[in-house]
Amino acid sequence: MSTVTYRKVDVDGLGVFYREAGPKDAPTILLLHGFPTAGHMFRDLIPQLADRFHLVAPDLPAFGQSYMPPRSSFTYTFDKLAKVIDRFTETIGLQRFAIYVFDYGAPVGFRLAVRRPDRITAIISQNGNAYEEGLSDGWNPVRAYWQEPSPSNREALRTFLAPETTRWQYTHGVPDEATVSPDGYSLDNFYLARPGADEIQLDLFGDYKSNVALYPAFQNYFRTHKPQLLAAWGKNDPFFLPAGAEAFRRDIPEASVRFFDTGHFALETHAKEIAALIRDFLAR
Repeated sequence: MSTVTYRKVDVDGLGVFYREAGPKDAPTILLLHGFPTAGHMFRDLIPQLADRFHLVAPDLPAFGQSYMPPRSSFTYTFDKLAKVIDRFTETIGLQRFAIYVFDYGAPVGFRLAVRRPDRITAIISQNGNAYEEGLSDGWNPVRAYWQEPSPSNREALRTFLAPETTRWQYTHGVPDEATVSPDGYSLDNFYLARPGADEIQLDLFGDYKSNVALYPAFQNYFRTHKPQLLAAWGKNDPFFLPAGAEAFRRDIPEASVRFFDTGHFALETHAKEIAALIRDFLAR
């Protein structure tokens, strides 16, 4: 068993918390979490891979244990999150690495790849979308806010921040809910309940439209650079449809696409299977 360490590093005045495991001279995988979780979503995956890989899982700003600067001093956009993570990799000395992207981690990681493609060795996308056909009708309330950012449309999105919604995100599409530990969604709800966290998350809901606007740029990167890509997808995800996983093959014909009978948070039920898939994929 490799020891997991927990550190916080100053990135241009912002404290970024991260988990790290595995030999530092081994191939690196940068693990990028989604909403509303943090690096703890990788708690079961990291031990499965740390004998062969160097794993680094940062918490995005305002998520998990990373600093949550006030909205008055920090603009909560995906472009800003990506810039912080880019600087984070430089600060801790990462040169080249694979990225594991999930949910919000996908537009963050894909921005890194577009900006500096020479740094990316491979991509593992676990329910990390880059195609419009991958967006389900579950996005309709958020789309309404993109089209008309009115106070009423913003207020309607608060249901996504409710504790029962977080639990639903973890359990929807899972054949046996008893296999989902309450630890993940309970911790997420703790972080979401912090003062000011709700407005930050609503800002990010609004800015998600910038990710969709960048889908053509992400797809052009895929076509141009043909990175090794594995899509490992919970097929019952209520937000990101299997069509989004299949679409990677349109731009990267050699992409490997695998589906699992689970929901959005596939690592909660299939960490061992996804780890085995990653080991085989990166060995090739």
